[in-house]
Amino acid sequence: MDQFLVKPLFGTGEVHWYTPTNVTLWLFIVAAAIIALLVAGTRGRAIVPNRVQTVAELAYGMVYKMVEDVTGKDGLKYFPYIMTLFMFIVFSNMLGLLPKAFTVTSHIAVTGVLALAVFVSVTVLGFVKNGAQFLGLFWVTSAPLVLRPILAVIEVISYFVRPVSHSIRLAGNMMAGHAVIKVFAGFSAIAVISPVSILAVTAMYGLEVLVAFIQAYVFTILTCVYLKDALHPAH
Repeated sequence: MDQFLVKPLFGTGEVHWYTPTNVTLWLFIVAAAIIALLVAGTRGRAIVPNRVQTVAELAYGMVYKMVEDVTGKDGLKYFPYIMTLFMFIVFSNMLGLLPKAFTVTSHIAVTGVLALAVFVSVTVLGFVKNGAQFLGLFWVTSAPLVLRPILAVIEVISYFVRPVSHSIRLAGNMMAGHAVIKVFAGFSAIAVISPVSILAVTAMYGLEVLVAFIQAYVFTILTCVYLKDALHPAH
């Protein structure tokens, strides 16, 4: 698990809130990579796009369609925030697969902040847009009247569990995948089983590339679902 340790970039000693760490470095690298793709890569705005512009346009179009399909036209004004979330998570996940890299999304401190930001934002938005009618999200009108209070309690609990599941899912998947790769890699030093170990590492690495994208997609689409609930809370 040493690959997940937060370490100072300069010297040794305790890590304080102001200490530049490996997390700080890779957060900066992630931000720089996103800017390189979405700003520098699309500066030319060619009619026939190059590869970088094509990737940027595909990412933009996919997230835009996701927001529109899940939240409707009302949610498109929040597209920049959701696009930023997706790009940050997918770049953090993918860059974390590089040798000697640090996966910032493997830490609950990072994913927890992202999930809490979504939770607080959609909750505040729900009350601002709908007032007390936002509480209709917890009142299942389609259920029999006798069951509605019980279901309301369940809905409230599940609502406040959202940031927990939202953050742990992403961090847990990133940490588990990297840990399994490290375990398989440890067996490569044993000559008898090293071929099997190398094949296992290769297979897990390919799976991790897929998981890195899927987890970014899942986090983003759940954000869209929560946004839809804030915009249209009635069951």
